[in-house]
This record gives sequence, structure tokens and C-alpha cells, in this order.
Amino acid sequence: MLGSLNPTYSEFLNNLNRISQTMQQAQQQITSGSKLSQISDAPDSISPLLGARAQLSSTQQVLSNLGTVKTEVDTGQQSLQSAVGLFEQAQTLAAQGASSTQTADTRNNLAAQVDIILQQLTSLANTSVNGRSIFSGDADQTAPYTYTAGQANPISAYLGAAATSKTHGPDGSTFATSLTAQQIFDSTDPTANVFQSLQALSTALKANNTAGIQTIVNGMPKVDSYLNSQLAVYGNTQNRVANATNYGQDLVTQLTEQISGYQDADLTAAILQQTQSQTQLQAALQSEAKIPHTSLFDFLG
Repeated sequence: MLGSLNPTYSEFLNNLNRISQTMQQAQQQITSGSKLSQISDAPDSISPLLGARAQLSSTQQVLSNLGTVKTEVDTGQQSLQSAVGLFEQAQTLAAQGASSTQTADTRNNLAAQVDIILQQLTSLANTSVNGRSIFSGDADQTAPYTYTAGQANPISAYLGAAATSKTHGPDGSTFATSLTAQQIFDSTDPTANVFQSLQALSTALKANNTAGIQTIVNGMPKVDSYLNSQLAVYGNTQNRVANATNYGQDLVTQLTEQISGYQDADLTAAILQQTQSQTQLQAALQSEAKIPHTSLFDFLG
């Protein structure tokens, strides 16, 4: 057509094409809810968007892991709380056994109660969560101790391993979340060893050894203090896990908002843009219709 050679008409077609593209983009955003259908829509946003998505996925995994850790730490804290209560019962039995009014028979009865407490403490040392022995260190598929009633030393040697694994926080930090049963109940320091203290108490009671019982009674407060310090470790770890979880949840919220800012369409703006484009298209068509059109035949006449 000769009209296509007219610069004014060519500009009109270009403008019409731009309006059409804007309408299509607005419609796509309204339909999909996303302002990114292809890289060219916002090339500067692609790299930070992918980075935010990767960090969000990583943070969500860390939070999932922290949920598992929280269960184990809470269970560990509860087990140690019970252990402290049992040891305090043993202290009461020891004080009774040290009394001069006790006989060999009554002390033997007290020893039987101490043996029960010792067995209960061994069970607490063997606490497991979802098939994992939480006080066995890295050897969490193995119970840390066995208990054989009637033996002079009914508790086995430690069967677990050192606790070397760390928990990752969403801020990139790492921290320990568990102690071993050996650290808690079977310290290398004999003056802080829970198992040794109670085994010695049972032996002294059965032997009706008043002096030996009194010596153990004198040493039990230090053992009790040590056991409480292990309980405090788990209390502090609970706080650490809670703080890491709160940080991670806040980070998830921030990253979700960032991702939304990169990719989610502003539906109000998109609808307004589509309306404005439709108005512009209609006005352009009306204006073009009013423009006089001449051709070669007008000049030939």
C-alpha cells in the first residue's frame, strides 16, 4: 500500500503495536499473578530472585532440622530433670542410712531402693527419640549402657561415642545440642560421677558400713551440683534452638516478601494499565479515522 510509505502512518502503527504489547503484558499479569513470564520481562531481577529462592529453600530445611533437634533437646532436658529428682531421692536414702538408728536389715532395704534408682538412671541414660539414642553421641543407634541386676557393678562401660555433630542455624552458625551419657552420669572426675556415687552407696549400705555411708553422704552434694549443671546445659541449648528457630522464621518471612516483590504482579496496577491501554487504543483509532487520507488518485483527478 502507498499509505504504508507515509511516515505519519508508520508512526501510528508503531504506537498501536506498543499499546497492544502493553495490554497483552497487563493481561498476562492479571491472568497468571506473576509479572515475570520470561527473562526479558525483568532481567535485573532474575539473579536476586534465584538467590532469594535458594536461600528460602535452605532456610526452610534448617528450620525442619531444628524441629527435630528441638524434640531431642526437650526430651533430653526432661530426662535430666527426672535424673536430678532421682538423685535427690538417693541423697535422702543416704542420709537415712547414715543414721545410727539404722540396722543392717534396714540398710539392706535402703540399698535395694538405691539399686532401683540406679536402674532407673540407666534407663534415662538410654533415652531414645525416633529410634535414636540421644545420649550416645555419634553412635546414636546403640544404647549407651546396659544394666545387669545382681552384679557388683551392674552398669556396663559406656557403649556410645563422642558427640561431635553440630546443628546449623539459619544465620550460618553451628552449635552443639547434646551431651553424652558418659559426660552426664559417668564423669571421669570420680567426685562428680553419678553412677559411681550410687554404686558405692549401695555397696556401703549392704555392708552396713556406717563410716563409708557417711563419706558418700558428704560427697553427694558435689555430684548433685554437677548433675544440675548438665541439666543447665540443656536449658541453655533449648534457648539457643528457640532463638535460631525464631530467627529462621523471621528470615523466611523476609525472603518470601522479597520473592513476592520480584515476581508477583501488582494486580491493581496491571488492571489500571490495561484500562488505560484500552482507552489509549480506542482514542488512537478514533484519531486516525479522522485524519484525511490522500492517494495518487486524488492528484490524478
